[in-house]
Amino acid sequence: MPAWKVPLADVAVPEGDIALVADVYRSGWLSMGPRTAEFERALEDHTGAAHALATANGTAALHLICLAAGFGPGDEVIVPSLTFVASVNAIAYTGATPVFVDIAALERPWPDAAAVEAAITPRTRGVMTVAYGGHPGDIAAIRELTERRGLTLLEDAAHAIGVRHDGRHVGTFGAAGAFSFFSNKNLAIGEGGAVVTDDGELAERMRLYRSHGMTTLSWDRHRGHASSYDVVALGFNYRIDEPRAALATARLLRLDAENARRRELVARYRERLTGVTPTADPAIHIFTVVVDGGVDRDAVRAALAERGVQTSVHYPPVHRFSIYADGAPELPLTDAYGARAITLPLFAGMTEAQQDLVVDALADALAAQPLDRLGDAVLHADPRAPAE
Repeated sequence: MPAWKVPLADVAVPEGDIALVADVYRSGWLSMGPRTAEFERALEDHTGAAHALATANGTAALHLICLAAGFGPGDEVIVPSLTFVASVNAIAYTGATPVFVDIAALERPWPDAAAVEAAITPRTRGVMTVAYGGHPGDIAAIRELTERRGLTLLEDAAHAIGVRHDGRHVGTFGAAGAFSFFSNKNLAIGEGGAVVTDDGELAERMRLYRSHGMTTLSWDRHRGHASSYDVVALGFNYRIDEPRAALATARLLRLDAENARRRELVARYRERLTGVTPTADPAIHIFTVVVDGGVDRDAVRAALAERGVQTSVHYPPVHRFSIYADGAPELPLTDAYGARAITLPLFAGMTEAQQDLVVDALADALAAQPLDRLGDAVLHADPRAPAE
């Protein structure tokens, strides 16, 4: 593993978290039980949702909300191509057909309501939005659209834990929302996820699907609350384990403070990178910049790597993957973003010195490009000027 001076993401695991998890192992009960229930109650309080269900990972959460919504063969579900493939796969798992839409603009990498409405056909059953980078996107307008057209709105809020828009937590605008707690997410526990919904019937369906379609759980039988069970649906094993649930509860207590620090770093990036085209505020999960079309993005990323700065690309467009390419629409803005965007380091423990190294390395890499001018989408001024 390279010794990055500035990693793309970094997770601090304090000794208190380690001790907490160790205590769970000592308890002798490791499968889904009281600590999972505690985390679910905490997540309900944090998001304002009536129901929260912890899951094994974010992909499981996405699959659950699609299953509970009743998507199936013959249905179409509108979804952006600029997302991690799990968003799209979760739709396809049900037998429904993902229908890709383009992003609104290079600085607004999510579909707007007009693009979504233009993609609706008689077969459209629902819309899945993606809170790219932690930004709510056009969620309020899309909610109004889906209500008006009688469609189910689902939210991939994998990037958006702790993000609120118009006083409402992202993930609660639609029928259900899905979160991810993967190791690079704002609430990182390694693997893990959750679904939230205000619909009691949807919640009950997801509880069944989460654990093999069984009417009672091992914890219920352990406590003597049930002696047997029935299987009433074709379910899955999407359960989380107790150590990760306990870790998630502890980390949730620090989430708002860590997200506040991310906002400070994003603001500082935007001040230092004068003239850069970043994802619009208030995205706080990843920070991306879009280089000019004439810039060799791979060379820029390689130059940053030589300086010890890790970068990434979020994301290769899903409609260009072999599995989804057949019959995919032309999405010029998504393609341009996928070819020109660079994800810069962002994490709550990032220091200003580390951030300055990123800014300096990026400026030097762009200055080394064989261009007379860098155009409309990168730098119009020296980004190394001190922030005001």
